[in-house]
Amino acid sequence: MVVSLASEVLWQYRRFTLYNSPFAAHDRGCAVDLYPEGDGAPSPVAGEVLDTRRVRAPPKPYAAEYDYLLLVDMGAHVARILHVDPAVEPGDSVAVGDPLGDLVRAGFFAPWVPNHIHLGFRPPEENPYRASGSLPLSPGVDPRPLSWDGTGTVVERGETWARLDTPTHPAPGEAFVGLESNGAVLDGGFPHYDQGGLLGRPVREGDRTAGQGGDVTAGDGRVVSLAGTRVATTPGRTVTWDDCTVRANGDPVTGIALFCARDSFGIKLVGESVDLAVGQSVTVSVDRSARE
Repeated sequence: MVVSLASEVLWQYRRFTLYNSPFAAHDRGCAVDLYPEGDGAPSPVAGEVLDTRRVRAPPKPYAAEYDYLLLVDMGAHVARILHVDPAVEPGDSVAVGDPLGDLVRAGFFAPWVPNHIHLGFRPPEENPYRASGSLPLSPGVDPRPLSWDGTGTVVERGETWARLDTPTHPAPGEAFVGLESNGAVLDGGFPHYDQGGLLGRPVREGDRTAGQGGDVTAGDGRVVSLAGTRVATTPGRTVTWDDCTVRANGDPVTGIALFCARDSFGIKLVGESVDLAVGQSVTVSVDRSARE
């Protein structure tokens, strides 16, 4: 069973990603991270709040000691929501867009990850408290793929990341976009998280849908490329990256954060070793020659 994320739900948020996380809950695109504007958390679901629970988060110097789990009964599914300090209680009814509380900067995040809402779905009979076991998701929008030649200029930076001005969003506010690979959009953390995904991939004649993972699969693998270099071959939606190194002006960085964005875009380089200044020209390359 695959749960579809309605377009009106996704349009509340400035970006979303199914695969840009190292945690098991996101395996095979079985959870989505939703990035709202500001510190508030508009609800992505409608239903009755079943429970709210405080959980201890991994200790990080930049993060809160505790995170929170919210469970919402939607009838057909139970929604699991994380990273929100709840302003709702068990028994409350919520509609899509209602305020759930404030975003929490949790120790589950890497330092370059902005605050967001984590969302997954369980069948009503399954244990909603376990971290893994959610159903695969399908975005109800068709993200527009953007080509990129591996170059750009730094327009924004933080201590562990830098964002380039390319590729640019061709129609801000009119469509979700993402980095292109052979007609699809790449999603995930490349290559610092083991898996990524292909969203909006055209289904060819003879393809089938795998029941467990929701992946579109074919008998032959499809080449996945980034900045002109092959980085994986996959028969389905979920991608296991080849062993690669990302370099910015020849220097290695942790990787590239890949996502779908509504209003603006630009490659985001991440890692403790990112040392780039605003206005600096950057050439990004993917090195696999020493690993083959």
